[in-house]
Amino acid sequence: MLIVALFAVLAAFAGARAEAQAFPVKPVRFIVPFPSGGGNDIVVRIIGQKLSDVWRRPVVVDYRPGAGGIVGTEIAVKSPPDGYTMVLSSIALAFNTALYKKLPYNTIRDLAPVTLAASQPSMLVVNPVLPVKSVRELVTLAKSRPGSIAYASGGSGSGSHLAAELLKLLAGIQVTHVPYKGAGPALIDLLGGQVEMMVSVVASTFPHVKAGRLHALAVTGAKRSPIAPDIPTLSEAGITEYEFNTWYGIQVPAKTPPKIINKLNSEVGRILQLPDVRERYASAGLDPLVGTPAEFGSLIRSEIVKWSKVVKAAGVTAD
Repeated sequence: MLIVALFAVLAAFAGARAEAQAFPVKPVRFIVPFPSGGGNDIVVRIIGQKLSDVWRRPVVVDYRPGAGGIVGTEIAVKSPPDGYTMVLSSIALAFNTALYKKLPYNTIRDLAPVTLAASQPSMLVVNPVLPVKSVRELVTLAKSRPGSIAYASGGSGSGSHLAAELLKLLAGIQVTHVPYKGAGPALIDLLGGQVEMMVSVVASTFPHVKAGRLHALAVTGAKRSPIAPDIPTLSEAGITEYEFNTWYGIQVPAKTPPKIINKLNSEVGRILQLPDVRERYASAGLDPLVGTPAEFGSLIRSEIVKWSKVVKAAGVTAD
């Protein structure tokens, strides 16, 4: 009986190994839990197409937007854990976990991290009507006129909202939140002068900075943006503990075989080293990020802790 049991274990191991080596043998679905457009669109289409070329199997991009990424993520969580469903995760995963007491899934338990894929810094910009040329001047003005400066966001609980709330907390200023239904309408009103300030992704805002329609005070990442190397980071500008980047990564349903997860990680890692991919990333203001599944999982957990503190301290609630 012992020999039979041993053969059964060995057979199961060999089968799992063969399955991972053969993967994929059919189309792979790549769920995007956000609307088409922006950095998420660039990341998923580049990686999806490159994986399809390598595997000689279709990678079907499946847009499932809704509730800030919750709808599509839930679909992924409920999919079979066989490697044939991937989901593009972003910093919104941490935001939602911090904002909502009840989600239709457990962010840590029900998803398995595969790899980080990209990072995109934002930029603190103001309408020229606001008489400030630096972060120091903005902070001084805001402290002299508490609540009189209005900042736009893409909605309550969005990245542009929480990034500005983090700035408020660290700088000790009071500015008034004006939420919009998306970053696009918010940027339009910022350009029109209906609001004075916004934290928005570099790729969207920098063209307006170059045209003189907006003033850039700082970028939000730990380092300066290659697109705008003359603009300081918020840390350099005096908000020393500030860091905010919109990151993107790939996850799969929990209980997906580790060998398949490692294969996906390896394939995406190779793709992100390709010169043409790095060039396309750079033109969109994206930084390629690679790492192990464990490193990505550690980032997710640390981001949940960080943004939970911001949400609590600022009293942020989701609409």
